[in-house]
Amino acid sequence: MKHKRIYYADDDTKTVFKLFKLRIFSLVFGLIFGLLLSFSTSRFELVLEKDVSVAFFIPFIVYLSDAVGTQTQNIYSRDLKTGHAVFKHYLVKESLLGLFFGITFAVIIGPIVLLWLHSSMLAWTVAISILISISFSPIIALLVTELFQLRSIDPAVGSGPIATVLQDTFSIMVYGIVASAIFL
Repeated sequence: MKHKRIYYADDDTKTVFKLFKLRIFSLVFGLIFGLLLSFSTSRFELVLEKDVSVAFFIPFIVYLSDAVGTQTQNIYSRDLKTGHAVFKHYLVKESLLGLFFGITFAVIIGPIVLLWLHSSMLAWTVAISILISISFSPIIALLVTELFQLRSIDPAVGSGPIATVLQDTFSIMVYGIVASAIFL
């Protein structure tokens, strides 16, 4: 089976125009999904009106979910380049890691929110949302990275921005749905 050549975005050897061309697609995709993310967030206006402190945790949930996914994406991209990555192995291990990180951070953040804002509803909302969001972040990162690899596109160029905006959108949607179910 003949493999397609992957063109890596190497600042040492590529021109600025070639680097721009290699990177623009994923960033435009991020722009479009970023706008969709903003529209998605606005769909949860009722729950935000009910308790404005729900908004306090949007950056936290988005950041932590993205950080877990970014770790997965970076490690998998690096190992793809060396030829030592087996997708199925990563999918199993990183899914378990996502679940373990999700449980860990949910157990930590729930009591903190409860002690800080004295709201069991908000504590449950944040804990459940962080559990779900973090659990799925490695899967999203791996799927996007693998898709780029299969399309013979440098995963380091495209998978980061696209996985990030997909993880962010997923996290916001999960948080909004959980908050709506608990608060409304």
